[in-house]
Amino acid sequence: QARFVESGGGSVQPGESLSLSCVASEFPIKDYAVGWFRQFPGKEREGVSCISGRGISSNYSESVKGRFFVSRDNDKNTVYLEMNSLKPEDTAIYFCAERVASVLYRMCDHGTLDEFGYWGRGTQVTVSI
Repeated sequence: QARFVESGGGSVQPGESLSLSCVASEFPIKDYAVGWFRQFPGKEREGVSCISGRGISSNYSESVKGRFFVSRDNDKNTVYLEMNSLKPEDTAIYFCAERVASVLYRMCDHGTLDEFGYWGRGTQVTVSI
């Protein structure tokens, strides 16, 4: 089954940074919006950030705005998430996925979870003292 491969997670202290990568090897990401999501134990997956197909626009959840930055390199079929000033409440498994089931596939606007596919297995981020 084709899926993204996330990497870059780890254990850090509050205030530190991590850079996540999300690589697609079996399908193209060019032109498709790609989102980063996270899941806390016992909770549903939530959106963190999304970047449009050409990388022109992006959005962030309120909880990470100003601290996280998303970017992409379509030639490398890779999307990145730079996470700064990490907090304990950022501890979660982080996933990426592509907006495959929408006519608005190039954009992040009005995206819902069920429109995203090629989910990776995630990478664990732990922020603690």
